[in-house]
Amino acid sequence: CYGYRRIQVFLARQGHVMSADRVHRLWRQQALQVPRRRPRRRVASHRPRPIPATGANYLWAYDFVFDACANGQQLKCLTVVDEFTRQGLAVRCARSLTAVDLIRALTELMKNHGRPICLRSDNGPEFIAKSVQSWLSKRSVGTHYIDPGSPWQNAYNESFNSIFRTTCLNRWAFESLIEARSVIGQWLTEYNTVRPHGSLEGRSPSQFIEDWEGARSKTTTKQRSLT
Repeated sequence: CYGYRRIQVFLARQGHVMSADRVHRLWRQQALQVPRRRPRRRVASHRPRPIPATGANYLWAYDFVFDACANGQQLKCLTVVDEFTRQGLAVRCARSLTAVDLIRALTELMKNHGRPICLRSDNGPEFIAKSVQSWLSKRSVGTHYIDPGSPWQNAYNESFNSIFRTTCLNRWAFESLIEARSVIGQWLTEYNTVRPHGSLEGRSPSQFIEDWEGARSKTTTKQRSLT
Protein backbone atom coordinates (compact mmCIF):
# COMPACT_ATOMS: atom_id res chain seq x y z
CA CYS A 1 0.00 0.00 0.00
CA TYR A 2 3.06 2.31 -0.01
CA GLY A 3 4.21 4.18 -3.09
CA TYR A 4 7.84 4.66 -4.09
CA ARG A 5 8.15 8.01 -2.29
CA ARG A 6 7.44 6.47 1.10
CA ILE A 7 9.73 3.57 0.24
CA GLN A 8 12.43 6.20 -0.39
CA VAL A 9 11.95 7.41 3.19
CA PHE A 10 12.25 3.85 4.58
CA LEU A 11 15.43 3.27 2.55
CA ALA A 12 16.93 6.52 3.84
CA ARG A 13 16.19 5.45 7.42
CA GLN A 14 18.24 2.31 6.75
CA GLY A 15 21.15 4.30 5.33
CA HIS A 16 20.33 3.82 1.63
CA VAL A 17 19.97 7.43 0.53
CA MET A 18 19.00 7.85 -3.13
CA SER A 19 16.95 10.17 -5.30
CA ALA A 20 13.23 9.69 -5.86
CA ASP A 21 13.89 9.10 -9.58
CA ARG A 22 16.21 6.19 -8.84
CA VAL A 23 13.78 4.64 -6.39
CA HIS A 24 11.01 4.99 -8.96
CA ARG A 25 13.19 3.35 -11.65
CA LEU A 26 14.01 0.38 -9.40
CA TRP A 27 10.38 0.22 -8.38
CA ARG A 28 9.29 -0.11 -12.01
CA GLN A 29 12.06 -2.59 -12.85
CA GLN A 30 10.78 -4.90 -10.13
CA ALA A 31 7.26 -4.62 -11.60
CA LEU A 32 5.88 -3.35 -8.33
CA GLN A 33 2.52 -1.66 -8.33
CA VAL A 34 2.65 2.11 -8.50
CA PRO A 35 -0.54 3.52 -6.93
CA ARG A 36 -2.45 5.74 -9.30
CA ARG A 37 -2.62 9.40 -8.45
CA ARG A 38 -6.05 10.48 -7.31
CA PRO A 39 -7.08 13.94 -8.55
CA ARG A 40 -7.36 16.42 -5.70
CA ARG A 41 -10.69 18.08 -5.23
CA ARG A 42 -10.54 21.84 -5.52
CA VAL A 43 -12.07 23.85 -2.71
CA ALA A 44 -13.78 27.11 -3.61
CA SER A 45 -11.80 30.08 -2.28
CA HIS A 46 -14.87 31.81 -0.83
CA ARG A 47 -15.47 29.02 1.65
CA PRO A 48 -14.29 29.76 5.21
CA ARG A 49 -11.14 27.87 6.16
CA PRO A 50 -11.26 25.64 9.26
CA ILE A 51 -9.60 26.79 12.47
CA PRO A 52 -5.91 25.73 12.29
CA ALA A 53 -4.10 23.98 15.13
CA THR A 54 -1.12 25.94 16.44
CA GLY A 55 0.40 23.33 18.73
CA ALA A 56 0.09 19.86 20.20
CA ASN A 57 -3.08 19.32 22.24
CA TYR A 58 -4.61 22.44 20.76
CA LEU A 59 -7.21 20.83 18.51
CA TRP A 60 -8.37 17.23 18.42
CA ALA A 61 -10.63 15.90 15.69
CA TYR A 62 -12.83 12.84 16.10
CA ASP A 63 -15.27 10.81 14.06
CA PHE A 64 -16.73 7.32 13.64
CA VAL A 65 -15.73 4.66 11.11
CA PHE A 66 -17.90 1.59 10.51
CA ASP A 67 -16.92 -1.92 9.47
CA ALA A 68 -18.06 -5.49 10.15
CA CYS A 69 -16.58 -8.80 11.28
CA ALA A 70 -16.63 -11.87 9.05
CA ASN A 71 -19.62 -13.17 11.03
CA GLY A 72 -21.64 -10.04 10.27
CA GLN A 73 -21.20 -8.27 13.61
CA GLN A 74 -20.99 -4.51 13.21
CA LEU A 75 -17.86 -2.68 14.26
CA LYS A 76 -18.05 0.98 15.23
CA CYS A 77 -14.69 2.69 15.63
CA LEU A 78 -14.10 6.04 17.30
CA THR A 79 -11.03 7.73 15.81
CA VAL A 80 -9.32 10.67 17.54
CA VAL A 81 -6.48 12.65 15.93
CA ASP A 82 -4.31 15.54 17.08
CA GLU A 83 -4.42 17.90 14.09
CA PHE A 84 -1.04 19.50 14.77
CA THR A 85 1.08 16.39 15.33
CA ARG A 86 -1.07 14.08 13.13
CA GLN A 87 -0.86 11.57 15.98
CA GLY A 88 -3.65 9.02 16.13
CA LEU A 89 -4.61 9.37 19.79
CA ALA A 90 -7.07 6.50 19.81
CA VAL A 91 -9.12 4.08 17.76
CA ARG A 92 -11.81 2.68 20.07
CA CYS A 93 -13.62 -0.29 18.59
CA ALA A 94 -16.92 -1.75 19.82
CA ARG A 95 -20.21 -3.11 18.53
CA SER A 96 -21.84 0.18 19.47
CA LEU A 97 -20.63 3.44 20.97
CA THR A 98 -22.89 5.95 22.69
CA ALA A 99 -22.40 9.44 24.10
CA VAL A 100 -21.53 7.83 27.45
CA ASP A 101 -18.81 5.74 25.78
CA LEU A 102 -17.54 8.89 24.07
CA ILE A 103 -17.17 10.66 27.43
CA ARG A 104 -15.32 7.66 28.88
CA ALA A 105 -12.92 7.58 25.93
CA LEU A 106 -12.24 11.33 26.16
CA THR A 107 -11.72 11.07 29.93
CA GLU A 108 -8.99 8.47 29.45
CA LEU A 109 -7.36 10.39 26.61
CA MET A 110 -7.24 13.62 28.59
CA LYS A 111 -5.78 11.74 31.53
CA ASN A 112 -2.97 10.43 29.30
CA HIS A 113 -2.38 13.37 26.95
CA GLY A 114 -3.78 16.42 28.68
CA ARG A 115 -6.77 18.60 27.88
CA PRO A 116 -7.18 19.99 24.34
CA ILE A 117 -8.33 23.54 23.70
CA CYS A 118 -10.98 22.50 21.19
CA LEU A 119 -12.59 19.42 19.64
CA ARG A 120 -13.63 19.28 15.98
CA SER A 121 -16.37 16.95 14.74
CA ASP A 122 -19.43 16.67 12.55
CA ASN A 123 -22.97 17.00 13.87
CA GLY A 124 -23.49 13.33 14.70
CA PRO A 125 -25.91 12.61 17.55
CA GLU A 126 -23.15 11.37 19.87
CA PHE A 127 -21.07 14.54 19.38
CA ILE A 128 -23.89 17.04 19.88
CA ALA A 129 -25.49 15.16 22.78
CA LYS A 130 -26.27 17.44 25.74
CA SER A 131 -24.33 15.14 28.09
CA VAL A 132 -21.19 15.48 25.95
CA GLN A 133 -21.54 19.25 25.55
CA SER A 134 -22.10 19.69 29.30
CA TRP A 135 -19.10 17.47 30.14
CA LEU A 136 -16.82 19.42 27.78
CA SER A 137 -18.10 22.78 29.04
CA LYS A 138 -17.24 21.88 32.64
CA ARG A 139 -13.67 21.19 31.50
CA SER A 140 -13.42 24.37 29.41
CA VAL A 141 -12.97 22.44 26.17
CA GLY A 142 -14.42 24.22 23.15
CA THR A 143 -16.25 22.56 20.27
CA HIS A 144 -16.10 23.26 16.56
CA TYR A 145 -18.84 21.54 14.56
CA ILE A 146 -18.33 21.44 10.81
CA ASP A 147 -21.10 22.51 8.44
CA PRO A 148 -23.49 19.74 7.33
CA GLY A 149 -22.22 18.02 4.19
CA SER A 150 -18.75 19.60 4.49
CA PRO A 151 -16.35 16.78 5.45
CA TRP A 152 -13.44 18.83 4.04
CA GLN A 153 -13.77 21.04 7.14
CA ASN A 154 -12.59 18.00 9.14
CA ALA A 155 -9.86 17.17 6.65
CA TYR A 156 -7.21 15.76 9.02
CA ASN A 157 -9.58 13.27 10.58
CA GLU A 158 -11.03 12.36 7.18
CA SER A 159 -7.49 11.69 5.94
CA PHE A 160 -6.74 9.53 8.98
CA ASN A 161 -9.97 7.57 8.48
CA SER A 162 -9.15 7.00 4.81
CA ILE A 163 -5.69 5.64 5.65
CA PHE A 164 -7.19 3.54 8.46
CA ARG A 165 -9.70 1.97 6.10
CA THR A 166 -7.25 1.42 3.22
CA THR A 167 -4.32 0.02 5.19
CA CYS A 168 -6.15 -1.80 7.99
CA LEU A 169 -9.89 -2.42 7.68
CA ASN A 170 -9.83 -3.36 3.99
CA ARG A 171 -6.89 -5.74 4.50
CA TRP A 172 -8.30 -7.78 7.36
CA ALA A 173 -11.32 -10.05 7.78
CA PHE A 174 -11.83 -9.90 11.54
CA GLU A 175 -13.22 -13.06 13.09
CA SER A 176 -14.25 -11.32 16.32
CA LEU A 177 -14.26 -8.01 18.17
CA ILE A 178 -11.25 -9.16 20.22
CA GLU A 179 -9.22 -9.80 17.06
CA ALA A 180 -10.29 -6.45 15.61
CA ARG A 181 -9.14 -4.58 18.72
CA SER A 182 -5.78 -6.38 18.70
CA VAL A 183 -5.06 -5.78 15.00
CA ILE A 184 -6.24 -2.16 15.12
CA GLY A 185 -4.08 -1.51 18.18
CA GLN A 186 -0.99 -2.82 16.36
CA TRP A 187 -1.90 -0.77 13.29
CA LEU A 188 -2.22 2.43 15.36
CA THR A 189 1.20 1.88 16.92
CA GLU A 190 2.75 1.45 13.47
CA TYR A 191 0.90 4.53 12.18
CA ASN A 192 2.28 6.69 14.99
CA THR A 193 5.83 5.36 15.14
CA VAL A 194 6.74 4.01 11.67
CA ARG A 195 4.60 5.36 8.85
CA PRO A 196 6.20 8.42 7.19
CA HIS A 197 3.92 11.43 6.69
CA GLY A 198 4.45 13.79 3.78
CA SER A 199 3.06 16.72 5.77
CA LEU A 200 5.65 16.00 8.49
CA GLU A 201 8.59 15.94 6.04
CA GLY A 202 8.74 12.15 6.01
CA ARG A 203 8.69 11.79 9.78
CA SER A 204 6.30 9.70 11.82
CA PRO A 205 4.08 11.53 14.34
CA SER A 206 6.23 10.33 17.25
CA GLN A 207 9.39 11.63 15.54
CA PHE A 208 7.70 14.95 14.81
CA ILE A 209 6.56 15.31 18.44
CA GLU A 210 10.09 14.59 19.68
CA ASP A 211 11.61 17.18 17.32
CA TRP A 212 8.92 19.77 18.12
CA GLU A 213 9.29 19.38 21.87
CA GLY A 214 13.07 19.58 21.55
CA ALA A 215 12.81 22.83 19.55
CA ARG A 216 10.39 24.28 22.11
CA SER A 217 12.73 23.38 24.95
CA LYS A 218 15.67 25.09 23.24
CA THR A 219 13.60 28.22 22.56
CA THR A 220 12.43 28.38 26.18
CA THR A 221 15.97 27.95 27.49
CA LYS A 222 17.27 30.67 25.17
CA GLN A 223 14.51 33.09 26.23
CA ARG A 224 15.26 32.48 29.90
CA SER A 225 18.97 33.12 29.36
CA LEU A 226 18.18 36.44 27.64
CA THR A 227 15.96 37.60 30.51
